[in-house]
This record gives sequence, structure tokens and C-alpha cells, in this order.
Amino acid sequence: MPNIEIKAAYPDLEKARSICKKLGAQFVGIDRQIDTYFCTPQGRLKLRESSLSGTYMIPYVRPDEDGPKKSDYARIQVEEPNKVKDLFSQILGVDQVVKKDREIYLIENVRIHLDNVDGIGPFFEFEAVYENDSEEHRLREEKKVEDLMKAFEISSESLQKTSYQQLAKTSEL
Repeated sequence: MPNIEIKAAYPDLEKARSICKKLGAQFVGIDRQIDTYFCTPQGRLKLRESSLSGTYMIPYVRPDEDGPKKSDYARIQVEEPNKVKDLFSQILGVDQVVKKDREIYLIENVRIHLDNVDGIGPFFEFEAVYENDSEEHRLREEKKVEDLMKAFEISSESLQKTSYQQLAKTSEL
């Protein structure tokens, strides 16, 4: 399933909450997530342990570039998390573990994530999920994300090219 997403450093999550309320975003909940990223030659593969929705594997491909970007991913429910984590750790090796508290809001098909990432700090994500992978639909979703970036006063300088996996590695140096 494709989505258009951004990630940005965002030091004022209280301001973001206020804007969510003003825009009528639906509060979904607070999720404690542990993402175990495995070593892969291409793309990314993580096991997400979520306090709200259980455990699932997420293989995805997304370019590391500025601005809103398209990501192709799948979400695969995992019935035996400890066994799966152990097997993938042995087969591929663990690259990084990222822990975060995520507040989740929804505006139409756009998920808004207010993240407090252990060891890295506060971040903000939009994920506009859509089914029809035509250029017309992709451009419409990019426009939604760009409009929300303006509403939340997210500057292009605060956008992150990479995943929390890479940001966590960088913060350890």
C-alpha cells in the first residue's frame, strides 16, 4: 500500500496538539512502540511491537529525500513476536532498535503522529495513505501533506530525509 509521508523535527508537541484540535483531528490514542530494524541490502524491514495494535512486520521501500515522499509498504500481523524477532535477528542481524511514544490523530486519510523518540527527541509525521497508485492520486495526497505542513508551520529545513533507524544511529555517534 502506498502513502505520502514526511518526518520533521518538531520541538513543540503542545503546539501540534493545539493545531490538531483546531483542525478537528480525531485523537486515536497513545501508542508505545518498539521498532526492531533488521539489516537489509535494500529497503527497510522492521518488527513493530505496539501497545495499541500488537506486533507486525513492516517491509518498506522509501527514498531518502527532502519533502513529501512516496513509501510502499506492507503490514504483516505477527502471532509469535518473540520467536519471529529471534529468527530474523539470527538470519539478518539487528541494525537498530528504536523506542517511542506516539500520539496518533487522524484527518481524513492522513495519520498525524506526534512522536517522542527515546534518545532523539520530539518529531512529527504525516502519512497520507491511499489505494489508487495513479499519478493523479499521488499528487493529490502530496498536496494534502503540503497544506498540512503549512497549517502546522513545518519548515522545509526541519524535514528529515531518513528514518528513525538512521537518526538513532547518528545520535549514538
